[in-house]
Amino acid sequence: MRWLESYWYRLSPLHLVLWPLSVLFGALAALRRGLYRAGLLKRTRMRVPVIIVGNINAGGTGKTPCVIWLVRWLLDHGYSPGVISRGYGGTAHAARTVAADSDPADVGDEAVLLARRCACPVWVGASRVAAAQALLVAHPQCTVLISDDGLQHYALERAVELVVLDGERGCGNGMLLPAGPLREPMDRLAEVDALIINGGAAFPLEVLPSKVPAFDMRLDGATFYALRAPGQDVGPAHFEHSSVRAIAAIGNPQRFFNRLHELGISFTARAFPDHHAYTAADCAFGAKTAVIMTEKDAVKCERLAGVHDNWWALRVDATIDDLLGELIVHKIGKA
Repeated sequence: MRWLESYWYRLSPLHLVLWPLSVLFGALAALRRGLYRAGLLKRTRMRVPVIIVGNINAGGTGKTPCVIWLVRWLLDHGYSPGVISRGYGGTAHAARTVAADSDPADVGDEAVLLARRCACPVWVGASRVAAAQALLVAHPQCTVLISDDGLQHYALERAVELVVLDGERGCGNGMLLPAGPLREPMDRLAEVDALIINGGAAFPLEVLPSKVPAFDMRLDGATFYALRAPGQDVGPAHFEHSSVRAIAAIGNPQRFFNRLHELGISFTARAFPDHHAYTAADCAFGAKTAVIMTEKDAVKCERLAGVHDNWWALRVDATIDDLLGELIVHKIGKA
């Protein structure tokens, strides 16, 4: 799949070859959405407002750190949030709770990370409706639900739709799958409540709908924790005289590698497909080599760390203007 992704963000004759399939994909997506709008397919409304944090791109854009930021903002303002997710990359189908020590092979890497970073219930399931219903039964104190992804999961009624865009890559060539990265046409952005641009826009803002508020999201972090001892933290200087390998299995690995360069770390990079299931061979770089990864990678690799005490994860947090939280509170107050 990664070879195809590389064509989505540059001009290529392959777009013309795949264009007929994109037309078919778009027609089927429009038909499905139309059936929900007409009431011919059922939409389920929860007893609490639902906030969707999604995207129109295939692949990661930074939704998970945005969800973590939103959970913390809601907690700080008196809400009791819960988080639901598809559990992508995991094998679980039925709705189930996620704990900090859950196996990412069962519930997905992002869900485990959310359970560790969010001080609230986290549930996954193939059906977000079922996951939401199960969470609310188990945690009746919840006053709002956040769906990590699920913009196209129209069976779940929502009060707020947020779309996260990768500021570096934007919407690529603007074409639908498989000729481009889009799950839905660009005009879908005009219908959401807010846009969050991860890293600031490196693309022309004119391509975005002018009436939809846009917020910059910045990922900050300069502290690394040891996989075998999460309480052990070091700064970039720790790697100054080390042989370092950096690995990443996220939607845009280059963003992570760029951050390491900004921190002054010299390393050799290796990117894997998003949600890659790591094996010991993937990280076999020698006992004297330090391995640096993202938090999302760490939830999968810590089971492989074994005797290695030089595997590290970079802890990052999202920073977004509080005006986004105020907009959301205004919206869910009307739901």
